[in-house]
Amino acid sequence: MANKIIANMKEGKKSYGISLSFYADEMIELAGAMGLDFVNYDGQHAPITPETIDRFCRMCDGWQVTPTMRVPDQIPSNILNYIDRGIKAITIPFVNTREEAEAMVECCYFAPRGHRSYTSKRVQRFGLVDDLRKMMQDTNDDLLIMPQIEDIKAYDNLDDILKVGGINVFAGGPNDLAQSMGFPGQPDHPDCIEITKEGTRKIHAAGKFRNEDIMVSIDATIAVRDSVKGMLTDSTGLKGY
Repeated sequence: MANKIIANMKEGKKSYGISLSFYADEMIELAGAMGLDFVNYDGQHAPITPETIDRFCRMCDGWQVTPTMRVPDQIPSNILNYIDRGIKAITIPFVNTREEAEAMVECCYFAPRGHRSYTSKRVQRFGLVDDLRKMMQDTNDDLLIMPQIEDIKAYDNLDDILKVGGINVFAGGPNDLAQSMGFPGQPDHPDCIEITKEGTRKIHAAGKFRNEDIMVSIDATIAVRDSVKGMLTDSTGLKGY
């Protein structure tokens, strides 16, 4: 199944999905039944195992939605484990330098783009394809990597990071940016907003995207919370929490 986010991005369209901090088959089924493009799993701040992501990817493939996740860290073996399960778009936290961005490209893509290790049975299509070179090229073309620019160090180094090939989309991290600038718990501080705006201008000037330019999602937990708050407010006339 082709990466719907990449396909939509090439056509100038946004992709729509559900974000999960817990695993649930039903959420993936719901996304598929509603014709959404992707489901995202937060592997940095939620409980996660490779077995969970393996099931996650199989369910997404079955329902024709693109499996995406935020990986927990920049350790190449961890990243490889998840993209070998079948993840097709990954968000990578705390990429602060050009060297870190280059290392992410190196471990995520097969040659000639990178030096990704070869590879899981699922990625190999269980040995049912004859042209391995084409399989590796197709896998490269179907993977989207999105470094998180979420520290003032990253914004200071953004001009160099933007020179790295193979990266077309960048995620943010307003709360961590605020912490790094000395404003913990204040992501809306004017200095933080200005740094983010300037970074976004640079990203767009380089012909690249912020993730919100191409992706829109609903957080499943927050959606339930807001629905329950509305229910309690409607039934009691009081604030629902």
